[in-house]
Amino acid sequence: METASRAHRNDPGVMQRLLTTPTRWAVVGLSDNRTRPAHSVARYVQNLGMRIVPVHPKADTVHGARGYATLAEAVAAEGPIDVVDVFVNSEGAGDVVDQAIAVGAKAVWLQLGVIDEAAAARAATAGLAVVMNTCPAIEAPRLGVA
Repeated sequence: METASRAHRNDPGVMQRLLTTPTRWAVVGLSDNRTRPAHSVARYVQNLGMRIVPVHPKADTVHGARGYATLAEAVAAEGPIDVVDVFVNSEGAGDVVDQAIAVGAKAVWLQLGVIDEAAAARAATAGLAVVMNTCPAIEAPRLGVA
């Protein structure tokens, strides 16, 4: 049984670094559906100075950025991904985290309500920075970034 002391804890310094260092963010689950949270959060991250790369099976162009069906396709076309922002349900998050590890991402950010302790541990073991169960649009103002 996993104890609370082993549960992932978000590091404010890591979140601040991710939110203030201009990087390439793959937003997994981002489509042109304006009613989905990924749509507005991706715009928010873009307005912080990040370059977004939509990753969605339908591979729409969103906020002027070309979309790709998979992380591997995104990396092949765009180059290295720094942060993988995960807008899938908790059950699918582990697969996305494993893909992020496989493509050499530097960090994963699991959105508010997306929790997978085992995936977070795998990412951390692989050397990725991990943020889980929160949103850049919540953390940036709280950390004085925006």
